[in-house]
Amino acid sequence: MSPSSPVRSTLAANLRRERSRRGLSLSELSRLSKIGKATLSQLESATGNPTIETVFSLSRALGVPISDLLDTGHREALTVVRAAEVDVLSGEGVDLRPLRRIEADGVIMEVYDQQVRADSRQPSLGHAGTEHTVVQSGTLSVEVDGHQVELGPGDYVSFDASLPHQYTANDGPVRSVLLLHYRSGGGAPSEAPGTPH
Repeated sequence: MSPSSPVRSTLAANLRRERSRRGLSLSELSRLSKIGKATLSQLESATGNPTIETVFSLSRALGVPISDLLDTGHREALTVVRAAEVDVLSGEGVDLRPLRRIEADGVIMEVYDQQVRADSRQPSLGHAGTEHTVVQSGTLSVEVDGHQVELGPGDYVSFDASLPHQYTANDGPVRSVLLLHYRSGGGAPSEAPGTPH
């Protein structure tokens, strides 16, 4: 991400807001998130380089969906998201581009452009909501609570995201659209609501 990254600036403002809202010091948030105080300070000043795991840890520690940390809140009659305008959040085996958060009637939907890197996997212990994935290119292996399916271009899978699950790309990179939906408030997940993977 570039120094003027929109994700960095948005994350910095939203992280400060959420930490302040809970009355947490940097030290307290560091303890809860298991992220170093210096790293948190860099993130709040928009100079840090957040990974998917860092944003997930913050969302769990603060009890908010990752979209609360990454969403600009800016809405227009027509929303266009240009590929070059959205920073990639990289994780253990996946690159995510958060495209949109939609909230209506107590239901939150988050839309991501997802790429699972070749010969890698992205595991999750589970989190609130339902995941929906449509494969655009490549072959994606999805394992949910011990059940595995292989998906190709155009194939769709949906599952209860509270179950342990994993995305794997064995035969080259996989491009897909990930939609996560859950009720506002999200219950008592093992990860924060709105934390894909």
